[in-house]
Amino acid sequence: MKISTKNFFSALYFVVLLGTLAACAVGPDYQARDALQLKQITEKQVPLELKSESEIVGGATQIFVEGKDTPAQWWHLFGSKDLNQLVDTSLKNNPTLGVAEATLRSAIETANVQFGGLFPAISAGTSVTPQSVPPSVYGGTTGTNNIYTLYNANINVTYRLDIFGGTRRAIESAKAFADYRQFQLETTYLSLTSNIVTTAIKEAAQREQLLATADILRAQQEFARVITGQFEIGTVSRIDVSSQNTLVANTQSQLLTYEKNLAITRNMLVAYTGGFPDETTPPKFSLSSLILPTEIPAVLPSKLVRQRPDIRAAEAQLMAANAQVGVATANLFPQINLTGVLGTQALASQALFGPGAGLWSLGAGLVQPIMQGGTLTAQRRVVEAQYEQAALNYQAVVVGAFQEVSNALHALDIAAQTLKSAATAEKNAALGLDLVRQQYQLGTVNYLALLNAQTQYQQARINLIQSQAERFSSTAALYAALGGGWWNRDGPAYQSTLIK
Repeated sequence: MKISTKNFFSALYFVVLLGTLAACAVGPDYQARDALQLKQITEKQVPLELKSESEIVGGATQIFVEGKDTPAQWWHLFGSKDLNQLVDTSLKNNPTLGVAEATLRSAIETANVQFGGLFPAISAGTSVTPQSVPPSVYGGTTGTNNIYTLYNANINVTYRLDIFGGTRRAIESAKAFADYRQFQLETTYLSLTSNIVTTAIKEAAQREQLLATADILRAQQEFARVITGQFEIGTVSRIDVSSQNTLVANTQSQLLTYEKNLAITRNMLVAYTGGFPDETTPPKFSLSSLILPTEIPAVLPSKLVRQRPDIRAAEAQLMAANAQVGVATANLFPQINLTGVLGTQALASQALFGPGAGLWSLGAGLVQPIMQGGTLTAQRRVVEAQYEQAALNYQAVVVGAFQEVSNALHALDIAAQTLKSAATAEKNAALGLDLVRQQYQLGTVNYLALLNAQTQYQQARINLIQSQAERFSSTAALYAALGGGWWNRDGPAYQSTLIK
């Protein structure tokens, strides 16, 4: 029988097409999670307006706006060019973000590898085989061996029919796992940007606490000199001098602690940019250079599930586990393999493509698992348990996400109230200290009252700075908890400048 190359591939294609059309994918189809029907995220409704102390830094009124979306570069809302530049540099150079992006590319290519299983594998080969054949092969008993060279050129085709959908389920799982890595990258992106913003706010707060403490220390040292002078003329006791010097020493100790904490925070900012402390100098931030965002997105629970990258990652992981159940199920059914060879063979290279040199073969094989010691059924039970684990993990991630958003909303509400109280306390403490100092100089109050007033003012001023920073930080935390606006971003999450 003579068969042409065209007819050979037409026949093979027909068999492959027939097997594909007759195929079905066993195992469960993934069912999307139902949207949450919650009316609100918090137990108690957070006010739509968060009013504080408008006359000070960070004291603006914040309003929750329905329908307002989170911008991709939400940190721009804080109005700091230094902060924007720091985030941009970190997004290009941060190694942790680069690792997440490289992991994503690996997962995508793994899915492409699985996709190749839907198509026949075609390979071409040639061979030159010198052979020595003894006369006994042809029934002879004497004579010399026949020596000749066999030339061969062929095309080999192999294909596994995906009748029960094992390959398609594997592709489905690999694509879902690539989605999982994509959302893990977005989670890393969100974590990095939010950490930079909150760390910059922390740096600003520590710097202002350092400066405030230094101002307080200078005032305390000046008053210590006054007390010492009064002691020398006998108008105050040694206890008063000792108490004031103790206050000065304690403030000096606090100042050193602020210096240490500020250095640690600045090193953290450098690390986010992928640099080293001796090579990179981060900008110096101040709370007064930041603008408090006044219009906050009022997110619905149903939207939150689609916006949080960690929730999307958990769902993609669930989809991958669901598809693996299909793969394990398909392994219980017969596997059908098709093979085909088309080529030429001759004893002389010049005759390899001449008339009469063609050869071909077609084959089909079926393998039905009968007994493998329960391995296949056990493997299916393994992936079913892994699917249940992924489903419970998805539930846990959703619960954790709503808890985080609820905490952020309450924190923002409390931060507004706390800042107002702290501003009032600082104003009264400053006024009280000035009055007590005047009364002490007039001799109408004792030194203990003055010492108490100094301590109160110092604490009130530090608390005010902390409250201002907390309002900025709580706002940044809420933007991060809402998902960070990654869905509005143009371009990839990471563009490396380290590897070309």
